[in-house]
Amino acid sequence: MMNVIYGYCRISTKKQNIERQERNILAAFPTARITKETYTGTKLNRRGLDKILREVRSGDTIVFDSVSRMSRNAIEGIEMYMQLYDKGIELVFLKEPHINTATYKQALSNSVELVGNEIADIYIEATNKVLRLLATKQIELAFGQAQKEVDDLHQRTAEGIETARRKGKRIGTPQGSVLNVKKKAPAITVIRKNSVRFGGTLNDTQCAAAAKISRKTFYKYLNEIEKENEDNE
Repeated sequence: MMNVIYGYCRISTKKQNIERQERNILAAFPTARITKETYTGTKLNRRGLDKILREVRSGDTIVFDSVSRMSRNAIEGIEMYMQLYDKGIELVFLKEPHINTATYKQALSNSVELVGNEIADIYIEATNKVLRLLATKQIELAFGQAQKEVDDLHQRTAEGIETARRKGKRIGTPQGSVLNVKKKAPAITVIRKNSVRFGGTLNDTQCAAAAKISRKTFYKYLNEIEKENEDNE
């Protein structure tokens, strides 16, 4: 069986253009099987990537335009990287080739052989350990930078809201106004089906993201559902 090359493309909003990522991947790997999806979070419901992770086998390759397309959560990204590396999956990051699994593997293979001299071997083992730590640190830094971009965006958004509030601008829905309920029914369906509170597998944060609503709205709908359930008992 021939090894498969997967190309994964992701954008955060439908307004972004995903074609650039696809072009970059196909330019480097013309036979890559491209998977494209739009996802606004950092961890939840990446069905396209999850499908690849279920299918991929040792010797296969997954290509990303950048490390942020794999994960913008540093802890999750590093864990996923190491799990795939241990399974023999090749990972390629076009914008960060220094953390490709081939590069990481090469760094680990640069270990110096022991010479049989007790004192010299202590230094050699220490040197090899440093080489491994440095290689791993490069991966951690890359995923850490991807997460920092998200954290900085959230911080700038919060600061922008605070600045607008200080200037007297109205933030959010005016008190007493009617909320847009077009998304209410679908959101409630998602909550009923997926929330751990009703036998599903998603926690509150994940469920709110899956329903594409804010945490505040999630708890509003949750209270309505629980009240309705109590009334029906």
